[in-house]
Amino acid sequence: MQLLDAIRRRKTTNGAFLPDPVSEEHQRLLMEVAGRAPSQLNSQPWRFVIVDDAETIGTIASTSGESMTEAMSNGTFFERYKPYFRFSAAEMERRRDGMLFDKLPAPLRPFTGQVFTPRGQALMNAMRVPHMLGEENRKLVAGSPLLLGVMLDRAEYRPGELSSFYSVFSMGAAMENVWLTTLEVGMGIQFVSFPMEVPGNWARIEEVLQVPDDLELMAVYRLGYLPPDQRRPAIDWSSHQRKLPSQYVFRGTCATPQSGWDEPLCAE
Repeated sequence: MQLLDAIRRRKTTNGAFLPDPVSEEHQRLLMEVAGRAPSQLNSQPWRFVIVDDAETIGTIASTSGESMTEAMSNGTFFERYKPYFRFSAAEMERRRDGMLFDKLPAPLRPFTGQVFTPRGQALMNAMRVPHMLGEENRKLVAGSPLLLGVMLDRAEYRPGELSSFYSVFSMGAAMENVWLTTLEVGMGIQFVSFPMEVPGNWARIEEVLQVPDDLELMAVYRLGYLPPDQRRPAIDWSSHQRKLPSQYVFRGTCATPQSGWDEPLCAE
């Protein structure tokens, strides 16, 4: 696969993976490309824990599902991220960012305009939408053959200091290498983020993974091979739209948006 093709096709996997174990060869490849990322002064601040034990994955999955249910039941998730929710293709085309909820059960579709109101929250809770989503999330994580914990060395990751920015920047580069390589080997990847949304639950993940005091757990991802028929969950979203260059690129100074670049280049 050509690099530009991989970048253009890169996406998050919302659905299930095949149950097949991820081969040791592919695990080693993902860790090799992560280690090839740039880092300030070649500090290489990243550390990774690979998890393929079903019981451990199941424990993390339960915490993730519970976290999703709680965050969506009490309204904190919708309040925090409402600037990024889109419920129509027209809005998505206009904004060109966020997540378009283009797959919803029929009973919910008439109420999307009220999702950020107390009435909408009460309706979703009455219909047990948070519980349904939480259970769906638990199943997706539990059914993943591989989890990847991403950590930073606290000797480099010192919040409030410049080294902290450098280390986070380097971690992002390492994970982009991993993300692009999953396409090459027929895999998918998704950030397991909901334990971060509920106070105390991220500490539960750190305890399960036995993260030592000198490392900071920054993220957990689920990975696996993609099935030929990738079925979407009952409630799902798409996020393929991207802002046009004229919306995020400037020429010379930040007072002059770049013009003439909004038409996409043809892939070679």
